Amino acid sequence: MIDVQSLHKRFVQAGGLPWRRSTRTVHAVQGVAFQAADGQILGLLGPNGAGKTTSLRMVAGLIRPDEGAVQVDGVDVAREPAAALARLGVLSDARGLYARLTARENIRYFARLQGMDAGRTEQRIDELAEALDMRPLLDRRTDGFSQGERMKTSLARALIHDPPNIILDEPTNGLDVLATRSLREVLRRLRDEHHKCIVFSTHIMQEVERLCDRVVVVAHGKTVAQGTVAELSQQAGTDDFEDAFVRLAFAGTERQP
Repeated sequence: MIDVQSLHKRFVQAGGLPWRRSTRTVHAVQGVAFQAADGQILGLLGPNGAGKTTSLRMVAGLIRPDEGAVQVDGVDVAREPAAALARLGVLSDARGLYARLTARENIRYFARLQGMDAGRTEQRIDELAEALDMRPLLDRRTDGFSQGERMKTSLARALIHDPPNIILDEPTNGLDVLATRSLREVLRRLRDEHHKCIVFSTHIMQEVERLCDRVVVVAHGKTVAQGTVAELSQQAGTDDFEDAFVRLAFAGTERQP
């Protein structure tokens, strides 16, 4: 279970002309909060720039929140980062594979970072290669991999230590239809057969409708609505989920239809 409590994050940005530099503070996340349960897929849905990636980076312990807290299975990420991160698998928006290494070597490297012994590592690589249908990829260098092949390798790397909680930042970006369908099926199996807690961010309505048990709508750095797809549609007063999202995310702005 992942419990996110009123996260805030500010960044200082430099700007202006070379001879007249100035700075401004950007309040990127302004109170994002949600709970993700075991055996469920929660979608973090919002337009580009809504604060989804920054929020997930705080959940994953990559940056510290200015305010708020994150607990992973009751472990505070800020106070006990190693214990919390051992219970997390993270697939970031930047896949970050080592191009000179094979897929197997990339996965094995992350297993060593997790403190896994060699025997368990090879067993897990074999299990993941079967689950992700990536046996032909294992001993190829990742340089030149397609987006779908990179996604499979990165996901295997995130899952190597069999974490109970999984975070995915816009995992279908750049994937073709077949790779997207394959990922969708993998996530369903992780939820249904392995009772994983899965949180993924997206701005694609169809992914949310097809996958998510619950949805958190984020706009302007804030949680503006949450519930099931049916509940959010009812709240917005429309049967079309895309229309419901626009009404909830852009309420009170010029972009509100």
